[in-house]
This record gives sequence, structure tokens and C-alpha cells, in this order.
Amino acid sequence: MEKNVVTEEFRIKSIIVPLLAIIAGVFMVVLNSTSMNVALTTLLKDLNTDFPTIQWTVTGYMLAQASVIPLAGWLSDRFGAKVVFLSSITLFTIASVLCAIPNSAGWLIAFRVIQGLGGGCVIPVAMAYVYRLSPQHKVGTVMAMMGIPILFAPAIGPVLSGWMVEFYSWRWLFLINIPVGIISIIMGLKTLPKVERQTVTGIDLPGMILAPIAFAGLSYGVIEGANSWTSVNTIAGLVIGGIALVAFIIRELSIETPLLDLRVFRSIDFSIGIVVQWIGQFALFGAIFLLPQFLQQARGFGAFDTGMILLPQAIASMIVMPIAGYLFDRIGVRWLVVIGLGLVSGATYQYSQVDMTTTGKDLLVPLIMAGAGMGMMTMPMNTHLFNMAPRHLVSRVTSLTNSMQQVINSLSVATLVTILSARITFRTDEFKELAQSAPGSAPQTPEAMQQAIAGVAANSFGDTFGFMVIVAIIGAVLGLLLRREKTSS
Repeated sequence: MEKNVVTEEFRIKSIIVPLLAIIAGVFMVVLNSTSMNVALTTLLKDLNTDFPTIQWTVTGYMLAQASVIPLAGWLSDRFGAKVVFLSSITLFTIASVLCAIPNSAGWLIAFRVIQGLGGGCVIPVAMAYVYRLSPQHKVGTVMAMMGIPILFAPAIGPVLSGWMVEFYSWRWLFLINIPVGIISIIMGLKTLPKVERQTVTGIDLPGMILAPIAFAGLSYGVIEGANSWTSVNTIAGLVIGGIALVAFIIRELSIETPLLDLRVFRSIDFSIGIVVQWIGQFALFGAIFLLPQFLQQARGFGAFDTGMILLPQAIASMIVMPIAGYLFDRIGVRWLVVIGLGLVSGATYQYSQVDMTTTGKDLLVPLIMAGAGMGMMTMPMNTHLFNMAPRHLVSRVTSLTNSMQQVINSLSVATLVTILSARITFRTDEFKELAQSAPGSAPQTPEAMQQAIAGVAANSFGDTFGFMVIVAIIGAVLGLLLRREKTSS
């Protein structure tokens, strides 16, 4: 589709309705990606199973997503973005119905895998769809609108899911997808315009086999790494995924019609941009993951209360993201990323000061800072990467960036869990040594001992947040290397 046609036919007002169809679908998928964490304890009891088994309702979903994301760009080019997007939403909605039915963990895991297969294509296809349909001079603003559900859903997820699990049933986590999915499908059928298909001369069958093995294997390896980096499962996942990734890269660089066009890395600007995105994603997702764990495990807040405490972060993201899109169209990405990660660094530093006296009010300012930082940099960074690639490769770039983000998110969780566990062990040993050297100063009652252990956990969370500060600062400094450039044609 030519640039002038896009500009003439699709002004901001003219794409609001189709954009809402895309936003509804994206919100539903992202929300369901995070809401299950709150329900695991309830599922243990209702389905009469153990934690390693029920954890696969989360792990299976993530691996299914990781396996199909690399295929999203090729499918979009081959069959059209509208067909792929609506088909993915349909499969996700049907799987949601199935997920609400089972009374056994096995069937729920199986249906969650199907749900992940449907949801995996939604975000990369939606990003490429919106980018191609946006007027070029408004692409930052429109992409920011599409990015709102990507940040808002994980933040509001604990509130909504905690409320449903605590007062109703975990099955409503899936049932609420049905009306949202139907609305997205109906609106999409009526209002989503067709995007011109790209020429696909053949099927990269080896690439289609290697890519899911590579990204699912790596994701599985780092997920298992949260339990033990030396376990058979962790090593097997990393080795198999790593070998498949090397073979996949060699394959993609040696054929004319690759599944993921890795030649975009020849652009220095694109390569710098994606490294900054990886570091920023590590810091952002790490903060989103770690703070709720602190509130529930160290401070003892319930799921619903934790969600309410985190709500200012979601609101700040929603407010800032459209502003960031507007600014991106005028000043480019550099200072948005630097300021955004600077805010995240400042917020994470304040998180590193948490202890057993920390309350929700104490976290209000850093939560707003973190939300503003996320809204400031997330979608501008994605849009910048699209601008650094040839326009006809946008669908492949979204698949590439989303595939790696899935691995980075898993790596972030696994790394933080490893650091947290190490710090808890260190501080526990330190506490025991102190108690042995000064017996009179050690807690004398079970209540006092429990309080002391909780204090050790809180301080360990603070240490782990300190590591995240360093990561965010590194990302902010590297953001200074980003430069504005016109979209490739």
C-alpha cells in the first residue's frame, strides 16, 4: 500500500473504530497472559493437583505463544493481516470457552496451550497492522493508542483477576473473554480494512520448524532457570533452543525468502535500537513482576489489595502514552527513552528502600514514576524499530521483536528469582550468624522470629530491586545513542 494512499484514506478519525477492534483483541490477550498468576493458589484446591502441575497453565501458555510468534509475519504476508488477526482472536475466544469448562488440571493445561497458539499472533500482527494503516505523520500517536492495552492490561490484571477469584470463580477469568472477543471479531469484520499482501514466493519449511523449537526451547529453559540453572530441564531447554536458534539464523541468512528477515540487523540504528529495547524490556517487565511479589510475599497483602496498590502505575501509563506518541512524531525516540528509563530507574531505586514498614502510600510516587516511564518509552521504541526497517518488512520485524521479547520476559523473571533466592539465603545466614554471636539479641518468641524472617525477605527484595536500578540506568545511557531517521521505503 503506497504511502500517499494511506495518508489520504486513513486520517486519525477514520481509523478510530477499526483501532478499537484491534485494541479490544490485544487487551483481551495481554490481560489473560497475566491474570492466571493470581488464580494458581485457588486452582490447586479446586482441581486437586500440585503446584508443579498447575504451573503449566502459565508455562504452557507462554511456550505456545513463543512457538507461533515467529510465524506471525509470514502468515500475515501470505494470507493478509485481517484474516490472520481475526482468525487468531477467534481461536483465542473459542479456547477461552474451553478453559472455563474443565474440572481437571490436564484439560485446563491443554486448552491453555490452544489459547496461547491463538494469542501468540495477535500482538505482532496488530502492531504491523496499525503501523501500516497509520498516516505517516501520525504514526507515533496512533501506535501509542494501540500500546495502551499492552501496558494497562498487566497493571489492571491483578485487580480484576484478584476480585473475580476472591469473590466469584476463577472460571470468570476466561468467561470475560467471550464478549470481548465477539465484539472484536464483529467490529473487525465490518471495519478493518484490508492491507495489501506482501509477495511470498515460497514456504521456508525448515525455518518454520526451527523457529518454534528455538524460541520455545529458550523460553522453557529460562523459565526452568527460575527453579535451578543447573537442572536437567533448564540445560536441555537452553541447549536445544540454542542449537535450534543457531541453525535458524544460518538458514535465514542463506535463503532469499526467510521466515524472519535477519538482514535488518545490518542497520546499525536498528541493532542499537533493539538492544536498548531488550534492556528496557528487562527492566520494565522485571519491575512489573517483582513488586507484586514483594507486596504479597513479604508484606502479606492479598491479591485484590495488591492490585489496588498497583493501580496508579496503570493510570500513569494510560495518561502518558498518548502524550509520548504525540512527542515521538515531533522529536523522535531518543529523549523519550532516556527520560522514560530515567523515571523507571528513579522508581526502582525507591523500591530498593522497601522494608517491613512499607505501605501502599509509600509506593504511590514511585508507582506513578514507573508508569509514566513505561508509557514514555514502550511504544515509541517499537515504532522507532519499525522506522529503521524497510516498510515492506514491518510484519517480519514485529514477529522478530515480539519473539525476542517473550524470551527477555522469561529471562527477566528467571534472573530476578535467582537473585532474590541468593539474597534471601545470604541474609538468612547473616541473621543466623548474628543470632549465634549475640544470643541475647535474637528473637525470643515465635511471633518475633516470624517478624524477623519477614524482615529478611523484605530486605532481600530491596537488594534485588537495587540490581534492577543498574539495568535501567544502563538502558537510559544506551538510549542516548538512538537517533531519529526517516522511515525506509
